[in-house]
Amino acid sequence: MSILKTIQKIIEKVLADMGISQSLDFKVEVPPQDELGDFSTNAAFLCSKILRKSPKLVADEIAEKLRKLDTFVRVDNINGFINMFLDHSVYQMACAGIISNPRNIGKSNIGNGENIQFEFVSPNPTGPLTIAHGRQAVIGDVLCNIFAESGYNVQRELYINDAGQQIEYLSKSVWIRYNELLGIKHELPEDGYHGEYIIDVAKEFKNEYGDKYKDIWNDEVNDLFKEYSLKKMLSMIKQTLDRLGVNFDVYFSEKLLIKEKIVNKILDTLEKSDSTYEKDDAVWFKVSKYIDENDKVLIRSTDNRATYFCDDIAYHYYKYHRGFTKVYDIWGADHQGHIPRMKASMKALGIPDDFFNVILHQFVTLKKGDDVVRMSKRAGNFVTLDDLIEEVGTDATRYFFAMIDPDTPMNFDLELAVKKSSDNPVFYVQYAHARISSILKQAEERKIDFKMFEGLSEVKEKEELLLIKELSLFSNVVAEAAKNRKTNFITTYLEKVSSRFHTFYTKHSILNTDNSQLIQARLNICLATKIILERGLALLGVSAPDKM
Repeated sequence: MSILKTIQKIIEKVLADMGISQSLDFKVEVPPQDELGDFSTNAAFLCSKILRKSPKLVADEIAEKLRKLDTFVRVDNINGFINMFLDHSVYQMACAGIISNPRNIGKSNIGNGENIQFEFVSPNPTGPLTIAHGRQAVIGDVLCNIFAESGYNVQRELYINDAGQQIEYLSKSVWIRYNELLGIKHELPEDGYHGEYIIDVAKEFKNEYGDKYKDIWNDEVNDLFKEYSLKKMLSMIKQTLDRLGVNFDVYFSEKLLIKEKIVNKILDTLEKSDSTYEKDDAVWFKVSKYIDENDKVLIRSTDNRATYFCDDIAYHYYKYHRGFTKVYDIWGADHQGHIPRMKASMKALGIPDDFFNVILHQFVTLKKGDDVVRMSKRAGNFVTLDDLIEEVGTDATRYFFAMIDPDTPMNFDLELAVKKSSDNPVFYVQYAHARISSILKQAEERKIDFKMFEGLSEVKEKEELLLIKELSLFSNVVAEAAKNRKTNFITTYLEKVSSRFHTFYTKHSILNTDNSQLIQARLNICLATKIILERGLALLGVSAPDKM
């Protein structure tokens, strides 16, 4: 149990002793300044109404009871807020706890095995992944790691839009480029795809089929080019995701919705709930029955095909009937307006309100210094995710995408991402880990008989205690990251740990002291810090190097 959780339990017992039987959602937090204490609680404010006393008087009573415990060396009442200073032994035990159970640090059973699904990236399979896909991929992958650590049964899914009009444009674009290679010129339509990657696919097709389909276009040829092009695009997308370290459990084909006739099923269900009507030879969903928005077309009158909205409803209906209790879609902020009508459709289908959830992310701007990077030769009109990974590497790509709140527009600084200095956050954190690895190696080379848990009674210095306190918060940070669905909680925390470690390292000798027990203590602190950095970086999918 973390120090913070231990203090929460202690306060709960104190409140019970004061006759407060109901569960109160009081907070135990780290004060903004170290001199205000190790931890602080607002419990007195929540108890004051129950006890019909002022928060200050209640805080006096709580503080007096806490002072009698060995856990605390000092307890202050500051206008109703209770600030607590812990005994050194609490930190010594916390350090030992991290070392004794490294694989389970950060794990919890908050999710209780609940089956949830994250769906993200889900591109049109018509070209390379963009940097926006990259941000989405990292946010989704890291959140999946965080939720898995928190006791949820998590499935990662990518939806393949492989049955729409865009696949027709892809097929025709590759066919036109194929014919160009054979000396026949056709005009590439405005809705076609113009990037160099289309020429690459056409070259591969030509190498495989020669001139067999030269200037021949019919339904059979179209189907062949669609199948071939789609296969190549998906292979390219999967290779990029693999470079980014993102793996999906399921690649879900839109064609499966057609095969399983899911659209027909949702239309029947929506009709039974009086949520559809026909007008102008089209089928409409009564959005206005559920929210203050205009109704939307489900089946177009022009070609009797389902709209994107209808397919999306069908897909999420199918998700629900696959046994997930909650699903999380990660979308770009430009899709925000789609959320209310999707929630309305879930309600119309009788699906619980908390089933469908969306995490929005803002856009990414690539910069080199003050200059915006806009174009990619390979893609034609946008920077690809492959370009970015090639430029800064996988670790920096993942860390930088994870470290900014998804709600915040992001300027991705390419120069900073490759900088080998403390200005670069991923370098700063990885360097802390590498420095610890070097210290432990030096101890081994000096024949120091390092023993886990030994010498911890020597832990007394301010920088040692502050570092251990930070380490002890890891489980709480992971839980809060899951609760708030924020990947940046992890990066902010790791940077704080690294800062605490670098301060500790600068102010105190670890190996060069005559006190052998103090050497043992500080090596144990180093080991505990290394464990936490490794665990945190693993959640981010970022490496923890032993050398830099």
